[in-house]
Amino acid sequence: MALVALRMVSLAIAGNWRAVWRWMGLCALVLFGWWYGITPRNDRDWMPDVSRGVTAEPVANGWRLHNIRNFDWTTETDAVPAWYDLTVDPDRITSVDMILSTWGNPDIAHTLVSFGFEDGQHVVFSTETRKEKGEIYSTLGGFFRLYELVLIAADERDIVRLRTDLRGEQVALYPIDLAAEQRKALFMAFLDYGNDLAENPKWYNTLTANCTTVPYMMVRKFSDRVTLDRRMMLPGRLPEYLHELGVLAKGHDMAEVRKRAALGPQGPGGDDSHAFSARIRAKWTVPR
Repeated sequence: MALVALRMVSLAIAGNWRAVWRWMGLCALVLFGWWYGITPRNDRDWMPDVSRGVTAEPVANGWRLHNIRNFDWTTETDAVPAWYDLTVDPDRITSVDMILSTWGNPDIAHTLVSFGFEDGQHVVFSTETRKEKGEIYSTLGGFFRLYELVLIAADERDIVRLRTDLRGEQVALYPIDLAAEQRKALFMAFLDYGNDLAENPKWYNTLTANCTTVPYMMVRKFSDRVTLDRRMMLPGRLPEYLHELGVLAKGHDMAEVRKRAALGPQGPGGDDSHAFSARIRAKWTVPR
């Protein structure tokens, strides 16, 4: 590259700008070819919280989910690791909730999707950057194949409390009104995506493959009501979009919806999973 740079400098000194532009174009093509040829991998030295992506397999009484995260967080970066497997029946899904977590700019949010089952169990899916040990997230880096993509399945007591209590983010929970077949289709789409990532790793992209666009593309597979909207790029505004679609808190204005959705700090993580999930939904289950 140093020889190429010297060649371009000499051409510029000679006033041969046409040749300079040709050399610059050639260099750009070489760099693009190198960048495009970088392939994502699943075998790096990952940060503990993203070291395992969810996978699933059919079993006699439903689907067996592997690698559900249930960390006991002591600070926003330190936790006692724990993972478990769980068998669930997609035909017994009773609820779907969107959980938004914002920090700083209220238009920028991390989107999680939580599924509730008849027995009170909840499983949350979160599309995240898969950082290696020592890596720090960069929005700009997310445009340039710096991070792989991982689908995390987690216990709500882990992934919600991490944001409300340890990170001090503004977290809100919005129940989404879907038909039973739609709930199942969305859940199965997440399982398919997790299995696919395990076999075919993909790059995270700040704009096109992130925590909001991935669920959006899943929903598009079974619903033509969801159209491309600028609020997909500003997920903090998704509640208004879903309210307009008629799948969020019908009969309530947005001020009331946001008031009910807001979750404050949850305190020490002493609850079991079922109790924690019930508690963060209290404002939706108790008439106001």
